[in-house]
Amino acid sequence: MSEKLRIIISGGGTGGHIFPAVSIANAIRAKHPDAEILFIGAKGRMEMQRVPAAGYEIKGLPIRGFYRPLWKPANVGVALDYLRSKWQAKKMLREFRPMVAVGVGGYASSAALGAAASLGIPTLIQEQNSYAGLANKNLAKQASKICVAYDGMERFFPADKIIKTGNPVRQSLLETTLSREDAVRSFGLDPQRKVILLVGGSLGARTVNESIMQHLDLVKQSDVQFIWQTGKYYNAAIMDELKAKGQPQNLVVTDFISDMGAAYKAADLVISRAGASSISEFCLIGKPVILVPSPNVAEDHQTKNAMALVNVGAALYVKDAEAPGQLLQLAIDTVADEQKLNSLRTNILKLALPDSANIIADEVIKLARKPH
Repeated sequence: MSEKLRIIISGGGTGGHIFPAVSIANAIRAKHPDAEILFIGAKGRMEMQRVPAAGYEIKGLPIRGFYRPLWKPANVGVALDYLRSKWQAKKMLREFRPMVAVGVGGYASSAALGAAASLGIPTLIQEQNSYAGLANKNLAKQASKICVAYDGMERFFPADKIIKTGNPVRQSLLETTLSREDAVRSFGLDPQRKVILLVGGSLGARTVNESIMQHLDLVKQSDVQFIWQTGKYYNAAIMDELKAKGQPQNLVVTDFISDMGAAYKAADLVISRAGASSISEFCLIGKPVILVPSPNVAEDHQTKNAMALVNVGAALYVKDAEAPGQLLQLAIDTVADEQKLNSLRTNILKLALPDSANIIADEVIKLARKPH
């Protein structure tokens, strides 16, 4: 009888890293219910709550991001925390004795996979973006397999290690049985009218929020309904401002949407950041989207993600700096144009890569079973 699988999955920081990580873990568990899976995350980050909520054990490292510019004195402490994290990760790995370590991006991933490689443990990297980050480029040198979602990734990684798998998405989005009408009603809105969903990612997006707050009159005058996820960080200030200015009746405001399957089903058009995980979801469900790439990410990778869609007519795009002035009017015009919506739906569906989590899980299991 073969030995029980023991697998480390590391990464996090945002929902964009955590959801794929949990999807991969679920796919491994579905194939091997007795597999032991341990997550390694960064202390104080979102994964420390979300991973246990999904039913998995997680251990935290004191790792954090470097400040820009790099010569800031505070980075001395960050560098020491990185070294401490690498040492702690090695200790965790020696105790758990994994057969393979999987990295999905985020601070913890660089320390945990670096430690795994130094101990001779096979590693698999899941690169979600169309432009590889520095950590993954460094980890790729010792990685056994690199799972990607875009073509042309041999610019960053050894071609013989690359497998195009797509990005795993939250199963709940694909499994929702709600009709559009019921989904719209679940937000207290009218199914006969168009719905625009605004999401700034799990942490919120200041520019997307400003695009609404600066144009409440336009919201009020339009025949469109809006579901607006502000993000927890911004919610209190927005609610105070709406109280003072008056909240339009066609605007539903929430800090976090727990049932994104219902929200996507209700929406005729989505406004979103251009994180790789979100884009993969839009492709799989065929959702028309206006992307507002975050400028605050490494190597401006969200703009590169967005342009991969825009260049094939699969999405619209507004620069972050131009969003407060242009975004809302463009959204209202687009959602009223059925021909445009159909064209966006058709083109984005062509980019879908289904079954990513299962394909990646199979690669992880193969590596775990391979004699080292």
